[in-house]
Amino acid sequence: MTADLLAWLNLGVRWLHVIAGIAWIGSSFYFMWLDARLKADETTPPGVQGDLWAVHGGGFYHKRKYLSAPPDMPEDLHWFKWEAYTTWLSGSALLILIYYLGAPTYLIDPAKADLAPWQAIAIGVGALVAGWAIYDGLCRSPLGQRLKLFGAVWFLTLTAAAWGLSHVFSNRGAFIHLGAIIGTVMVANVFMVIIPNQRKIVAALLAGETPDPALGKRGKMRSVHNNYMTLPVLFLMVSSHYPMVIDHPLNWLLVAGIGASGWTIRHFFNLRNASRSEPMVLVSGVAIFLAVMLLALATKPKAAVVASVVPFSEVQTLIRTHCVACHSAHPTSAIFAAAPNGVAYDTPAEIRRYAPRIYERAVATDSMPMGNETGMTRTERDRLGAWVKAGAK
Repeated sequence: MTADLLAWLNLGVRWLHVIAGIAWIGSSFYFMWLDARLKADETTPPGVQGDLWAVHGGGFYHKRKYLSAPPDMPEDLHWFKWEAYTTWLSGSALLILIYYLGAPTYLIDPAKADLAPWQAIAIGVGALVAGWAIYDGLCRSPLGQRLKLFGAVWFLTLTAAAWGLSHVFSNRGAFIHLGAIIGTVMVANVFMVIIPNQRKIVAALLAGETPDPALGKRGKMRSVHNNYMTLPVLFLMVSSHYPMVIDHPLNWLLVAGIGASGWTIRHFFNLRNASRSEPMVLVSGVAIFLAVMLLALATKPKAAVVASVVPFSEVQTLIRTHCVACHSAHPTSAIFAAAPNGVAYDTPAEIRRYAPRIYERAVATDSMPMGNETGMTRTERDRLGAWVKAGAK
């Protein structure tokens, strides 16, 4: 019953996380597009950056952006904040439910660091706090005014974090924490800078004072940073589905490359929104991704050559020892109430059917068993691989 309840709780929180994330990223994409499309002419009133007419859903819309604030505060003002807060709160709940309550399975890899659950959790939370402290310090330093240099330093910082976390946590736990660092930075930008600055602008207007334009500029800078981090963080949130990346010996470098690809592709669309057609930027983003793929394939570890024929009886024993606690019609694992993704290895037919999947997850990479909880050896993995390569008979 406990496993069933946890599974439904996981589903509900994950669904909320996806819904809120779509709303947050959607609003980020929209306002970056809107800012780029605003036009000013001789009829534009003083204090207005520009305006835009748009049509959608059968209706016409007129948008206008003020350089600092309107002359009079409107009675009904919408604040874009709960999309961000809900995304982070639901993501944090998932981090706790999956990676902290299930730390021995999902977060800890004894082959890297034999941590107690509380130690692993402390390192994870500390990484989130340190990520924000470093990022915010960089923004407030003179480096924050030099956009390209700031971007390069922050990218290298995240790459260093990817390397470090991948040597402490399980691969899955490492890269979900890297995504959580970026997500925490993004929501802290909203909570600690953007919304407080907007409140100061509103307070100044209500007091009959002229708002400080620097408040809006600082908020805009953090908003732009968030926009460029969206595609990398989206990949990190689904990275556990791609063991050929996160379980690769150069996983930290592959993830950095995919992040650079996402940043470049986002830049292409931001330029395009501003009516600047630079297709080579998009080509560069795709080229970076292809380079990452080629690097991964060229450096992919090869399974050892097994001289003897591996009998199916030995394969069944290995599967029963290391796999069926989770991948069964009736799992005995405390984590799963049903076989993950519906994949069960109870019968010879099922084992043969999923042989390519077994090879991908347990031979080509070490993603299964999760956290190598059962202590599967490299020799055992090679024996499975030899059986699959021989035709999975």
